Amino acid sequence: MLLPIAASLYFGELDTVWAFGGSAVVTGVVGMLMAFCIHPRSSSMRKREGLLLTALVWVFFSLFGMLPFLLSGTLNSVTDAFFEAMAGFTTTGTSVIAHIDNVPHGVLLWRALSQWIGGMGIILFTLAVIPMLNHKGGITLFNAEVTGITHEKLKPRISQTAKNLWFIYIALTVVVALLLMVGPMDWFDAVCHALSTTSTGGYTTKSSGLLFWNSTYVLVVISIFMFLGGINFALIYAILHGNWGRIKHNNTFRIYCLMIVIGTIIIIADMVSHGMLHPAMIEDWQHGILAVFEAISATTSTAFAVLPHQSGSQLTVCVLAVAMFFGGMAGSTSGGAKLDRLIVLGKSVQNELYRALHPSSVRSVHVDGKPVPRQQVSTVNAFFALYLIVIAAVAIWLAAWGVPVGEAFFASASTIANSGMGYGASENPIWWACLPTACKWALTMEMLVGRLELFTVIVLFTRSFWSKD
Repeated sequence: MLLPIAASLYFGELDTVWAFGGSAVVTGVVGMLMAFCIHPRSSSMRKREGLLLTALVWVFFSLFGMLPFLLSGTLNSVTDAFFEAMAGFTTTGTSVIAHIDNVPHGVLLWRALSQWIGGMGIILFTLAVIPMLNHKGGITLFNAEVTGITHEKLKPRISQTAKNLWFIYIALTVVVALLLMVGPMDWFDAVCHALSTTSTGGYTTKSSGLLFWNSTYVLVVISIFMFLGGINFALIYAILHGNWGRIKHNNTFRIYCLMIVIGTIIIIADMVSHGMLHPAMIEDWQHGILAVFEAISATTSTAFAVLPHQSGSQLTVCVLAVAMFFGGMAGSTSGGAKLDRLIVLGKSVQNELYRALHPSSVRSVHVDGKPVPRQQVSTVNAFFALYLIVIAAVAIWLAAWGVPVGEAFFASASTIANSGMGYGASENPIWWACLPTACKWALTMEMLVGRLELFTVIVLFTRSFWSKD
């Protein structure tokens, strides 16, 4: 919170300085009381405590993260402030702030910072700076938070893995910030958008979004780094160490690229059919960059929007919705169900279809030439079933409060995918701000469930979690 204080001082926003100062004091005092006044009888951590701690840390970060919104007067209710904070930390990017142009610079930086912290992961940051967790439940916390069905330890010690991942993350953020500063953005907007881009969060500093700068250069730079944000950071680490074979033979990466290419082609064809792009006019093909940008933005769950979705056909909306649903690669900062799971699900279905014709056959699922354990295949199948159940349940809850069915399902899918992409009325922050309180709390919980990949949160509501072994 000291960084927004510095930004507020620089821009002469003294009221915001006091808001963040008060928030920092409250957070610091509570932290010190917990650190020095609580003496646990045991320092060991089992899987059950690791799951509970991971979920609670995200909730309490959002509770303290909402204080600046309330104390600065940016938002006037706990519901809206907690919603905004959770949307930031989970990199969902949905906002209930109707007019972002009137928001103080310190608050804008705080929104971007919250996405940047949550993009790589709060627990992962803690593991990097608190070595004691390396042997006291660190791997449990790591498994509970890091996204995807697989994640590779880059070093034997979990704390070293966290440091390596954060080093890559910081380096990418610095590079994109410097590149944006070279363009039409000033230093403040460049830093905020760098934080939102690397985290694939999508918060911006202008009501009109990236269209405010009307710059192809900005779109290209952000597209490149959104694309990198959707790649497994273990692969980026391997490339930086010269191991190109890892990414060359990675099926998930190829499907990730293929999804973006196919999405771009369909959107361009849709633009041509609606007269938004004329193939015979070379200057119109600059609009093709918008199609590439939208495809990458949806796939990586960043949800920066440069095309009004209601102006095109339903085809573009469907393509973006599918890309949003599956998201990027496991171990990236993107949301969604993850392409790694899609591959396992697809091959599992293929095996079942084969067994329908050959009941006695025994076939296993292979990814990148390696067999996937049967238990993991079952987990993936359960994940997709639960994923769809949560989307339907929240959508029905929204519809019960008067939200149109189409927008209810789209909002629910967008929220659990941590995308924040809107369609129709939900493209406008005013739509989210006007939702009933009960709907906002349901969507807030769905953001957390989606960010921690369902099981970490939902298992807390099962009887077996609380029963004694």
